[in-house]
Amino acid sequence: MLTPKGRMCPDSWENDHLSVERFFVIMAEYTFTSESVCAGHPDKICDQVSDAIVDAVLTDDKNGRAAIETLVTVNKVIIAGEVRAKKKLDYKKIAREQIKRLGYTDPILQFTHKSDIEVFVHEQSPEIAKGVDTLGAGDQGMMFGYACRETKTLMPLPIMIAHALTQGIDAIREEKVLPYLRPDGKSQVTIRYKNDTPVGVTSVVLAAAHAESVKLEQVKEDLYTYVVKPVLDQFGFSVPQKDIVLNGTGVWHISGPASDTGVTGRKIVVDTYGGYAKVGGGCFSGKDPTKVDRSGAYAARFIAKHIVAEKLADRAEVRLAYFIGAKKPLMQEIQTFGTRKVSEKALRNFAEKTLDTSVAGIIKGLNLQRPIYLKTAAYGHFGRSDFPWEKVK
Repeated sequence: MLTPKGRMCPDSWENDHLSVERFFVIMAEYTFTSESVCAGHPDKICDQVSDAIVDAVLTDDKNGRAAIETLVTVNKVIIAGEVRAKKKLDYKKIAREQIKRLGYTDPILQFTHKSDIEVFVHEQSPEIAKGVDTLGAGDQGMMFGYACRETKTLMPLPIMIAHALTQGIDAIREEKVLPYLRPDGKSQVTIRYKNDTPVGVTSVVLAAAHAESVKLEQVKEDLYTYVVKPVLDQFGFSVPQKDIVLNGTGVWHISGPASDTGVTGRKIVVDTYGGYAKVGGGCFSGKDPTKVDRSGAYAARFIAKHIVAEKLADRAEVRLAYFIGAKKPLMQEIQTFGTRKVSEKALRNFAEKTLDTSVAGIIKGLNLQRPIYLKTAAYGHFGRSDFPWEKVK
């Protein structure tokens, strides 16, 4: 296939509009923006409560099942879903522990670890359990994994900087470096690319709730000193303090669920690649590893990361799909955006040897039937070496 300028596109792009589009994009400069949220963001409160329940289920029973949704709003927590566990769980206690850990203890925020909690949890549907108990998928859907050379973690740069900023905001609040900060916050970073390579940071946007006694200008100066500058230095970039945007409306004192209702699974782009790569049809948090929304996405990232780490391609996207009860994927494809260094056959053989993508193969290969999920529920599920799907053999 020829481009309008007569240049030949790789054969593998013929039926892939996204790849052709990327071919033209990398010819010129462009910018890309990703966001992250602090651990105390309402949606992330819900993700962490849901995953704390998943961990509690798997602590007592590695074959336990969980599909938990949490909702938080003004002085109210609602937990609903399905669980199959050997021991009865104290859902309210688990939720209160997480909410307190996240810093919601001040009544002024109209949401604390003492807020009212309602629980609506029942056992997993026997019709779904029938397929799962025979080592089949607990849900249908498609999953994507991605890796590239922009960072040491083989993740896109914008989302990694965005996560580092929110982690920094949380750290200086928790360590009382800036005790006037309140739970909840956001970051957003825009990266300038040239020839498909990051060459600069064009903007940093932060949202950080703080006590009424502190002026916005002081908060901006402190966050620049303790968070923005150190983080950008780490990645080899810089932005003048005057170009930082903090709290777009100029005022943010009451943060958390009283201002913004939270629900499990609403931050799937933050959880994955910051919009830089495709995301699947389901979220991760609150689900045990038989739910391929979660485990399939981890498997796809594991394979994509190995392809790039082994220099078989400079960027890779692995695509999987399952149906309820399916033991193996309906779809398993690899896209390398014209960066493949080996034959397509060699790439497929490598992927198949890297990880068995049957449901049982993923769970066993990545050792997923254990309580490791709470830590995934803030700052993204990818790009941190302490997760098994991030480790390169």
